Amino acid sequence: MQTFSLSRSTAADQPDVAGFFDPRTSSVQYIVSDPATRQCAIIDPVLDYDEKSGATATHHADELLAYVKAQGFEVQWILDTHPHADHFSAAHYLQEKTGAPTAIGKYVTDVQELWKDIYHWPDFPTDGRQWDQLFADGDTFKVGEIDARVMFSPGHTLASITYVIGDAAFVHDTIFQPDFGTARADFPGGNAKTLWNSIQAILALPEDTRLFTGHDYMPNDREPQWESTVKQQKAGNPHLAGMDEADFIALRNERDRELPMPKLILHALQINTRGGRLPEPEANGRRYLKIPLDALEGAAWD
Repeated sequence: MQTFSLSRSTAADQPDVAGFFDPRTSSVQYIVSDPATRQCAIIDPVLDYDEKSGATATHHADELLAYVKAQGFEVQWILDTHPHADHFSAAHYLQEKTGAPTAIGKYVTDVQELWKDIYHWPDFPTDGRQWDQLFADGDTFKVGEIDARVMFSPGHTLASITYVIGDAAFVHDTIFQPDFGTARADFPGGNAKTLWNSIQAILALPEDTRLFTGHDYMPNDREPQWESTVKQQKAGNPHLAGMDEADFIALRNERDRELPMPKLILHALQINTRGGRLPEPEANGRRYLKIPLDALEGAAWD
C-alpha cells in the first residue's frame, strides 16, 4: 500500500508537499516545505491510538520527525485544519519535540464551547489558549519564503480552515478525491449549505491549484491518493460536477443520514479540543477518557 508520496515544487513560489498516509484512520499528514530555505510546516499530524487496548503511541509523529531530520528541515509551524473526529492530533507532542508554534482556526473556540457542554467540563477554558495562534479568514503567514494564507472553510465543522501555501491548498475534509465526493456535514455544528459555500470558495482558486485532502477511503480498493487539482474536482467529483446548491444539499443530507459516526469521535474530540493534549493523570497515575452516553442523538448505527 502506498503510504508516502512527494509532490514536487515546479516554481520558486511553490512548496514541496510530502504526504504520509495512516491506514488505521485513513488520514493524511503533510510536511510542506520551501526548497530554497529548507523550512517547513507540519499539517494535521496523527497521534496513534488503539481504541481496543487504550494504548497511545507516537509512531506516525516520529515518522514525520525522522523525515524532517533526514531532509535537514526546520519546522516553523505545526498546523491543524480543524478539531479532528477520527484521529488524535499530535500537535502538542510535535511542539514539545520541535519548539514550533501550533495553530488552528479561531472558531475552534465555538467547537470547544459545544464539546465542553457534551463532556460536562465546567472548568474547561474555551478561549483557544491551547494553541499559540488562532487564524482568522484572510490571515497570512510564510513557510520559508513562500506566501501562505488562511481561508475559513466551515460546514464539516464550525472551525474548519484551508491553508493555501503557494499553489497548494490543504482542504482537510471539505473535498475528497474526485472519485469519492465530499465531506459529511452532520457533526455537531456542521451544515451542508455552509459546506457548499466553502467548497465553492476553494473551487474559485486557480484551476491548477494542487488540492490535498485530509483523508482517503480508497473506493474500489484502489491505492491511497490525496492530491488532485481544482480542475479535476470540477470535472470529475460526483458531488460537485453538474450540481447546484440545492442538489448538493439534498445529496449531502440524504447521505449523511445513513453514515454512522466515526468510531473515535467521542474519544478524539476530548483530545483535539485540547490541542492534542491527553487528559492529565489521575491520582493513580493513569489517564482516562470520558465517553458521554447518548450524546449524539439520531446518529446511524453500524
